[in-house]
Amino acid sequence: MITYSRQIIDNKDIRNITKTLKSDLVTTGPKVPEFEKKINKFVGSKYSVAVNSATSALHVACIALGLKPGDWLWTSPISFVASANCGLYCGAKIDFVDIDENSHNICVKKLEKKLIEAKTKKKLPKIIVIVNMAGFPCDLTEIKKLSKTYKFKILEDSSHALGAKYKGFKIGNGKFADISVFSFHPVKIITTLEGGIATTNNYEFYKKMELLRSHGITKEKKMFKKKSLGNWYYEQHLLGYNYRMNDIEATLGISQLKKINKFFKKRTYIKKYYDKNLKNLPIILPTNDKKKISSLHLYIIRLKKSSITKRNKLISELRKRGIGVNIHYIPIHYQPFFKSLGFKKGMYPQSEKYYDSALSLPMHPGMSKKDLSRVFNALKKLLKK
Repeated sequence: MITYSRQIIDNKDIRNITKTLKSDLVTTGPKVPEFEKKINKFVGSKYSVAVNSATSALHVACIALGLKPGDWLWTSPISFVASANCGLYCGAKIDFVDIDENSHNICVKKLEKKLIEAKTKKKLPKIIVIVNMAGFPCDLTEIKKLSKTYKFKILEDSSHALGAKYKGFKIGNGKFADISVFSFHPVKIITTLEGGIATTNNYEFYKKMELLRSHGITKEKKMFKKKSLGNWYYEQHLLGYNYRMNDIEATLGISQLKKINKFFKKRTYIKKYYDKNLKNLPIILPTNDKKKISSLHLYIIRLKKSSITKRNKLISELRKRGIGVNIHYIPIHYQPFFKSLGFKKGMYPQSEKYYDSALSLPMHPGMSKKDLSRVFNALKKLLKK
């Protein structure tokens, strides 16, 4: 089976992990802050907080940004459910902004229209979670302008987008978003097995997220409310969580980050192969934009004149041939849980149209030219039927 994505772990990664396993500290040790510093350097941010998943990162980011019960959080319907769940964890109310037909990200025009309407009803969002879908950056300049006018915080779900660029700036650099979140799940650009990180240029957000990931506890003397009683002393300042990343995961992250350019070159090769060979098939290829460089986490095609029935049959036939295509994503408002909150089919037409025709092709650095040929030939044969 050619999976739609997978981790690429080599002997260097394994040797590095083995060294950490033999060291004195394997949970909270020196490798986590080392990994954080390297991510800061890579994306251009001042601060970062490594945690056990991108979902945890979204959660602590929402708290750091001041999201409270009764507030509104908006996001895209086309994302993994964590992009919305993070608001619900804080007791906030959730709404969605429909996507742009080409980028599959939040549509700026629809966002502005929704903000104007929300202002009249006094229901403006505290936070908007923008999703850089498949690693393709949102229209960050325009969203930043709207954030200044309508006073919302920008939380960037960049789980797909490590290494992506917007107008020459790395995603997560802090120029456009208040906090950016990346995922290191095995199918992502690099992996720490499970794991995530939040980057920011705001010191207060950083310190609050740092506290929240570890039970709200600090061992920093300068933060103590009372005089320290010894080097064993600590204080709990917030109701926090056990969201820590461990040194084994951080070690793998450090090792993987060294190879990210190599991974990106291979992803670029795969994209060029697909772009060239699939252009004459009855499909819509991913959009391109000179101002935006995608991390190429996913290669999503849209089937022309498709229906769910036809698309599902194609998925079945491709998987029978050992080609692990997938769908990213089922619209969040289609999920039974969100339907119980009052969301219905028909509320976000472009997202629903996208879902009916979207298909993610295999895209990862472990793919060979033979694998790519298999994908192309199977698609060509099946789409002609």
